[in-house]
Amino acid sequence: MKLPTPLLLFALLMAAGCSRTPQAPAQPPRHHHHPPHGGTPVVLGDEDCHVELVVDGPTGDIQAFVLDSEMENFVRSSAPSIVITAGGAGAPREVVLSAVPNAETGETVGDTALFEGHADWLKTAPKFDGVLKSITVRGATYTNVTFNFPKGNDPGD
Repeated sequence: MKLPTPLLLFALLMAAGCSRTPQAPAQPPRHHHHPPHGGTPVVLGDEDCHVELVVDGPTGDIQAFVLDSEMENFVRSSAPSIVITAGGAGAPREVVLSAVPNAETGETVGDTALFEGHADWLKTAPKFDGVLKSITVRGATYTNVTFNFPKGNDPGD
């Protein structure tokens, strides 16, 4: 039996279309966190929460904001202060960030989401490998959390 030419062309096109190599399934979009103050995100635990570090290089001032797992809401910490050490050339350097009370939000030392400190070495350290020594958030204590400034420590970023 002889097929009409248009039907034969249609059959050939369908066969050619079915022989295409299947494409790999699309990868889900990566989950990114965006620090609300433009700082460096430091992940605590298995993304339990974050600390956002904001350094003012010209003054040597540093702020640490404790945020939730999505970096959208502040989370209060019971820590009276946090310590960050930085390695690199020379001896390790340290900066202590003290808890900042805020009468408007009811935050107090031992119940705040903001810590502030100052170190002259921050004026000349645009990049460093750091360690957040210890912080307690929501009853969990995170110790020796390593990060790079300004990259952070999220392996996916």
